[in-house]
Amino acid sequence: MKIFTDTSTLYSPKEGEQIGVKVLPLSVSVNGKTYKEYEEIQPEAFLKEVQAGGTPTSSQPSIGEVMEAFESYDDEILVLSMADGLSGTYQSAVGAKESVDNNERIHVMNTKTLCGPHRYLLERAKQLKDESLSLHAIKERLQIAIDDNKSFLIPRDFAFLKRGGRMTPAAATIGGLLKIVPIMTQTEDGKRLEKAGIKRTFKAAVAETMKWFEEHKYQNGYRFYVTHAGALEDAKLAVAMIQEKLGVTNTEIYHLSPAFITQGGPLCVAIQAIKEV
Repeated sequence: MKIFTDTSTLYSPKEGEQIGVKVLPLSVSVNGKTYKEYEEIQPEAFLKEVQAGGTPTSSQPSIGEVMEAFESYDDEILVLSMADGLSGTYQSAVGAKESVDNNERIHVMNTKTLCGPHRYLLERAKQLKDESLSLHAIKERLQIAIDDNKSFLIPRDFAFLKRGGRMTPAAATIGGLLKIVPIMTQTEDGKRLEKAGIKRTFKAAVAETMKWFEEHKYQNGYRFYVTHAGALEDAKLAVAMIQEKLGVTNTEIYHLSPAFITQGGPLCVAIQAIKEV
């Protein structure tokens, strides 16, 4: 069995190769140039381009690219795609599967998440594969985690989310408000972002997410991720609050990939948790 995913996992294609999985890169464009993230441009360099005034866009691998990757393997393939609706990677994978021969060997899962939890699902799938679990058993185990994860995004420049069109209409109406820190979360179907709250400071916004996690008992047995776009100190503050408020020490910090800098904007911070399985 070969595991396929994309750079939403915050793994580069080279890092994926090192652990035996296929990572397809998302693409980003800025200042008239297009790059495959983690291969042709790194997050820090991309962030500088955006902060200098470049207007970024992102795109998923084409169906043709995915088809070619599928056709290079003869064994079973498990595809872990980022949330359908927040990206077209899932639809591209489904379209590619339908277009190749012997496609019953290809299993495409909509992880309904991205970034940190997506990374966890990839790593867990690899561990379960190494433990010689069947593909069916791996899918069943991963689905438990997929059905029990939560993501909050705290953007600093709301224009990026609004331009990306990944918000509900109601959420988009808060974009014109000044001196606020909006808290965004995925809709129930995972396909778009909606407003979860508005606070005056970043610390207050993080505290509001802590309330949700505590009320829904996201503590022991969950893995937390904090990802950021050039806001390391804010990310460290969020981790400290997770540890203090929830008693959780199983936390990881990562820099967001260029594709997610495109959506969340500079200085955005994501706080995410997923059930360990």
